Amino acid sequence: MNDKPTARPGRKRSDDSRMAILTAAFELTAERGYAGLTIEGIATRSGAGKQTIYRWWPSKADVLLDAMATKADLYVPIPDEGSYAADLRKFLADSFALGRDETVVAALRALMAHAQVDTEFGLRWRGEFLQRRRDALLTIVERARVRGETPPGLTPDTVADIVFGTIWYRLLATDRPVSAGLAEELVAAVTRPDTRGAGAIAVR
Repeated sequence: MNDKPTARPGRKRSDDSRMAILTAAFELTAERGYAGLTIEGIATRSGAGKQTIYRWWPSKADVLLDAMATKADLYVPIPDEGSYAADLRKFLADSFALGRDETVVAALRALMAHAQVDTEFGLRWRGEFLQRRRDALLTIVERARVRGETPPGLTPDTVADIVFGTIWYRLLATDRPVSAGLAEELVAAVTRPDTRGAGAIAVR
């Protein structure tokens, strides 16, 4: 989770402080759970002042949201593997690898729950995390549509609903894992058979 600093005076220090704060929030969530995460704890762990944290984020949920969005951007970039199926397979493999981190899963569940009871945070959660991840997938689907690789009768938004709806159902409502087998099932569900190509993962 490293941002590229610019030459603007003071920016490097601000970027370093931001990343220290986000790292502290993630580490403390791993150690204490979301309920035990506090702005005071983040400030102590990161070496930043509470005023600095509140100047950049309105709540602990927003700090953790930024940490999760930054981690997702870093570990799940938009792939370009040469075909729709390969791109989707890579995107899902990277997403599921991150989803095997118990702290990531616990944080996402906590933030999703908080978004249901805090309307203003819910708007930020949907815009800064859910839509951001959705937009990354839609980039893959739109690129495939231009190449003529997407199946007829399935809009990009429906593809995103199928993929993320399945993932979130697994995370929130079941104890079933997000696995390589699930990734391959999703690829099969939203691609044409003649575009799936080599490298398929055996469903298990």
